[in-house]
Amino acid sequence: MTLSGPRRPSVLAASIVASLVLWLSFAGSASAHEEYVVDQEQDVTVTEFLGDALSDPFVVGPLVAGAIGVLAVIVAYLYVQPLQQDIGAFRAAMVEYTEYVPWLLRISFGIPLIGAGFSGYFITPALEIELRILQVALGFLLLFGFATRIVALIGLVIYVGAAAVYPILLLQLEMVGGLATLALVGSGKPSADHVFQRLAGTPGTVYGRLDVVHDLAQRGQEWIRPYERFFPTVARVGLGVTFIYLGVSQKILRPGIGLEVVDHYDLTGVIPVAPELWVLGAGLTETALGIALILGLFTRAGAATAITMFALTLFALPDDPVLAHVALFGMASVLLIGGSGPLALDNRVETLASAIGGGRENAPDIAT
Repeated sequence: MTLSGPRRPSVLAASIVASLVLWLSFAGSASAHEEYVVDQEQDVTVTEFLGDALSDPFVVGPLVAGAIGVLAVIVAYLYVQPLQQDIGAFRAAMVEYTEYVPWLLRISFGIPLIGAGFSGYFITPALEIELRILQVALGFLLLFGFATRIVALIGLVIYVGAAAVYPILLLQLEMVGGLATLALVGSGKPSADHVFQRLAGTPGTVYGRLDVVHDLAQRGQEWIRPYERFFPTVARVGLGVTFIYLGVSQKILRPGIGLEVVDHYDLTGVIPVAPELWVLGAGLTETALGIALILGLFTRAGAATAITMFALTLFALPDDPVLAHVALFGMASVLLIGGSGPLALDNRVETLASAIGGGRENAPDIAT
């Protein structure tokens, strides 16, 4: 089939799915918080690792071919624009779930905080510090949705301050973007905040006479409401920065621990390629995905890719603790629902897709 001939969306869609499955099987299984699954790392410097990897055609070749393949799939997808009705229906369904974004974020960050408190570590399993009361309290307040914006800001301040003392906390860098997004969107419903606001705002209630912060809270909500539409922007930048940090710092600049993970799980036996390809491929994939999310480029597709990578990691690396990924799942799910939001390249891609596709009318926003 040629692009100038009859269009066969089903054939192209099948090719896209097959390519993504192979790519994600490779990239996702090597993606992990490495400190959680191995206790040591191989003695290799960044210079040695990159020298060996970039001089090996069986490492460079697949990486270049993969990059070209992804670009080719994107161009072909923009031209053919398959599954338009399906995409339109999916986006319409996601809009209906927007009101549940605060609830989703509260669960995604509340549960890991409670789990960390009861498990005896501080935010990340790599830092064993007993702060049970603090973390459990913050977690339960988020789950119940009580004073959500204030609790999210307190958690954000605590995390940033602690990360300055314990840099290992950067392994959970998604805490910044997630808590900032939660501080922006508030508690939503169902939540304790919604119930108490309804009680305080109903004339004649006893609670309304006792609640002295209701009016102040209302003014605060009115002030922040115009900015709530930026929640996808904050979420995708936060998740994108997290991906870049993990890809660069944990794989490319620290290859010894990545190689140890490959050896620990015998990943070369799963897909018989050089260990350097596993590590470098995972690092570059996470970095590229992070950049795309920050730019707001194919955001929903990137979020779906991230969710697939997380799922593959959990199944492929059974020692990787599930709680360490709950917040990441939540952040990616928020982007799947909200799309790219304002200030994103996705807003330009729709125009480009229309131009490539011959200006076809009623084309959905396939990018966001």
